Amino acid sequence: MRRTVVTRTGLSALLLLGTWAAVGLAPAAAASPTPAPAPGVSAGLLSAMREDLGLTESQAKARLAAEKTATAVEGKARRAAGSSYGGSWFDAADGTLAVAVTDEQKADAVRATGATVRIVKHSARQLDAAKSRIDALDAPDGVSSWHVDPKANQVVVNVVAGQKSDNDVRDFVARARQTGPVTVKETAEAPRTFAAGTVGGDPYYTGNVRCSIGFSVYGGFVTAGHCGQAGASVSGWDGSYIGNFQGSSFPGDDYAWVNVGSGWWTVPVVLGWGAVPDQLVRGSAVAPIGASICRSGSTSHWHCGNVLATNETVNYSQGAVYQMTKTSVCAEPGDSGGSFLSGDQAQGVTSGGWGNCSSGGETWHQPINEILGRYGLTLHTA
Repeated sequence: MRRTVVTRTGLSALLLLGTWAAVGLAPAAAASPTPAPAPGVSAGLLSAMREDLGLTESQAKARLAAEKTATAVEGKARRAAGSSYGGSWFDAADGTLAVAVTDEQKADAVRATGATVRIVKHSARQLDAAKSRIDALDAPDGVSSWHVDPKANQVVVNVVAGQKSDNDVRDFVARARQTGPVTVKETAEAPRTFAAGTVGGDPYYTGNVRCSIGFSVYGGFVTAGHCGQAGASVSGWDGSYIGNFQGSSFPGDDYAWVNVGSGWWTVPVVLGWGAVPDQLVRGSAVAPIGASICRSGSTSHWHCGNVLATNETVNYSQGAVYQMTKTSVCAEPGDSGGSFLSGDQAQGVTSGGWGNCSSGGETWHQPINEILGRYGLTLHTA
């Protein structure tokens, strides 16, 4: 508990004073002969990747470098593939970006960008069209989500294992299969959002709901839409007034932004909660499927995993949310709105998921660039 209070006091100092130079953003000098981390990679981040992803330090460093290269290659590979583009993902086994194409004549041009090639039957345009047709269907509670899986070259529909025999679920799956190439998988639980009732000493509150700050933008911060409606008042971990929700959308989307005033300032920092040093945010380049990703939240703090899917439609009990990114990172109530990072690049704000950080689970985030574009915001970067 004492460490939590100290960490949150640090956050208050960050927001109130608008400075991050003295809060330990770089790891302290090591007293042991442990190899120094790569430039821009903290020892704490490497430690989290060892714990959550089972990587050695050298493997974690190599993976981060390969993921950065893959992210840079993706746009060029997509352009080279043209209309035959079938999607892409990070292949952790060989450390490259894998790109699916339907036309073998495009393969050499794609390889020239540094990507590897997989020949597939369906283009991304065809798969996206099938998913859009599924988006138009009325999904029952037993259907948890659906997304395009470029590696499988299919649209994957996820159903809750205990409800797969439900008549409404079976009917939805049958109609989904009529839209195009569809495969069905089972998930352990239905998705839920990660807001929570009021608990003292956490980042921010609106009404009796506790959520987590996502990323600083100039003039405020972004977070999850289900945490509060436009106009709702927001207070900080210490109960002091921060500002109000200036925009909020849920369901359909799950994003919002809050203005910052009354002495609160913004900084390009994400809390490491003592598990890792506080992290600087340097941009918002999108990590590919298969890349490592970490999350910071006010309940379960810092955890890492992998990107599992993009542009997934999630069927919450309150309604469907579109264009979400699914990860293998765990989360718990109160983590809603919190930060998803890949390296030093902002990825999105925590929406919901299933499971917890004791038994594991999956979590979705709303991509940050969509939020910035929707409200005309600028990410505060270092």
